[in-house]
Amino acid sequence: MQMTPSILGSLLALLASVHAAPSKVKEVGEHVQGDYLKEETFQLTDISLSALDEIDPSHASLFYPDSTLKGRSTTHHVLGKCKTFPGDRNWPSSSVWKLLDLITGGALIKTAPIAAPCYRNLGSYDKVECSRVVDQWSNSSLHIADPSSVMWPLYQGRTCQPGEKTDGRCTLGGYPSYVVDARNVAHLQLAVNFARSMNLRLVIKNTGHDFNGRSAGAGALSVRMQRFKSIQFSKSYKTKLYSGPALKVGAGVIGSELYEAAERYGITAVGGEGMSVGYAGGFLAGGGHSPMSPLYGMGADQVLSIEVVTADGRFVTANEHQNTDLFWALCGGGGSTFGVVTSYTVKVFPKIKAAIMSSSFTTSNTVSYDTFWRAVRAYWELIPTFNAAGNYEYWAVTHGEGDLLAFSFFPWFAPNHTLAELKTLVAPLFQTWKDLGIEFNVTESEHSSYYGAWAAGFPREVVGGAKTKTAGRLFPTENFKDAAKFNKTFDALKSLSDKGGQIIGFGITGGPGPYPDNAVNPAWRGAAMWAISVIDYPEGSSWDLVAEKSKTLTNDWMKPWREVTPGGGAYASEADVTEPNFQQSFYGTDKYKRLLSIKEKVDPYGLFYALQGVGSERWLLWNVLRMMRIER
Repeated sequence: MQMTPSILGSLLALLASVHAAPSKVKEVGEHVQGDYLKEETFQLTDISLSALDEIDPSHASLFYPDSTLKGRSTTHHVLGKCKTFPGDRNWPSSSVWKLLDLITGGALIKTAPIAAPCYRNLGSYDKVECSRVVDQWSNSSLHIADPSSVMWPLYQGRTCQPGEKTDGRCTLGGYPSYVVDARNVAHLQLAVNFARSMNLRLVIKNTGHDFNGRSAGAGALSVRMQRFKSIQFSKSYKTKLYSGPALKVGAGVIGSELYEAAERYGITAVGGEGMSVGYAGGFLAGGGHSPMSPLYGMGADQVLSIEVVTADGRFVTANEHQNTDLFWALCGGGGSTFGVVTSYTVKVFPKIKAAIMSSSFTTSNTVSYDTFWRAVRAYWELIPTFNAAGNYEYWAVTHGEGDLLAFSFFPWFAPNHTLAELKTLVAPLFQTWKDLGIEFNVTESEHSSYYGAWAAGFPREVVGGAKTKTAGRLFPTENFKDAAKFNKTFDALKSLSDKGGQIIGFGITGGPGPYPDNAVNPAWRGAAMWAISVIDYPEGSSWDLVAEKSKTLTNDWMKPWREVTPGGGAYASEADVTEPNFQQSFYGTDKYKRLLSIKEKVDPYGLFYALQGVGSERWLLWNVLRMMRIER
């Protein structure tokens, strides 16, 4: 696919006018009235689009929404089999990128890898800055503050890892080429329209926590959502199906900010356990499991309304009254797939007390391998009881040196419980452990609010390494209540540890769901446990070894988990990037059909892409980096 001569000529004329009088080019957009957060009030309007026409009437259409004739005419010129990639003839010139920077008020950033100061080949070597990056590499705050960095370096390609060796080469790898550090809706609309018109890959980054690296993309234009930090509280928010308190939360808000706001307003919000995980983005769009899920359901179950920039460049509201299909899809159907969400309005609950505890034990001279597993089994067997009480347990089975095995929960979270009530609940389990001769210490506390318990119980996340791969499975409640099924489930879970895998799990259920239903994976509704498996390999392993380990995890280690959960599923936000039949596993067969239909309606261009997201089977990542459309 080639850009037509008329387009090239108009672009040259446009750029000549820009260079001749750059002071005349102002940030494009207009303040509008409405029930918006402050970052949402500056939007593209007919008047602001007219200003684009004044800059250059022949090529302002590159930045027009596709709902206009000008936008449609440009878009039809650029659609091609492959996304435009750096080095292609159609890749925007530096002057075109400069134009985007000018009309967004200087919001465009050319990507420099976060570890570039550790290398000499890019001309940005800085010993002091390199040392800082090395020292802080596992700190999630470092990567949140960077416009393009992600927290799972494996999916960036490991092409610019930090270190003191300066003789290597640093390249962009899977990082985007440019980032629009968006401060308002107009910035997002201009970026969306430009990416669609120029056939660029578009990615969305808030914090970069995504387990599967969906916040990165080679050759892409990225939009960064970190500046959308506003939160509004409404004591009485009314819809046809709900009347009560609500929060309107900007897409850049992270977990700690959400809970701090809820504490100020004397309410409880259903968010994730992660302190620095973004809330009003991929978390809610993907379903969002929470320490509050056994009590109130999934994060997506709380959503009342959504503000979103769609693939055609429009800024719309989606709720039970308007854009209802889009609303349904954005409540559990996956992030980076249907649009760029700028805010979610969610229901909230009264302030509640909570109790927490943490504990651990290991194999030892007095605790044999068999005794260890009998103790773990005793906990797993009681998970439905704890779920029914509204509890949430974050646990792990890990390997230490030699044959050492360790079990821990960190924390056991009991919302709406006093410490005395929690102790009564866990007493039968702890007595079983004592009878087995298990030595364990318990750290416990009671808090007057969810926020206090959450802040005390959950540590700040560390960055995922480049030497692990994860997979996961939702285990139904019936697998723990039926004796025969539980025996098979226990054996399947234990077998993965026996092969050398680490297991991180949650005693959790997704609740019955709202009415009407949303796009949350139906496997959540009857689940009792979400378990994540981890396979390790040495730092700096060859890609051949990484591929071999990946196949081992997916095809060997995870097979028993899938066999004991036929027709079950997994949580797409924390799952295997090579999950077999991801359509059924992540979304449910029937819901996936509806999601795909909505995707084709709201994004016929294939602008939004997420690895194993809805519609991703229409694309091939060729040579790892380039996106190629698969002919149907």
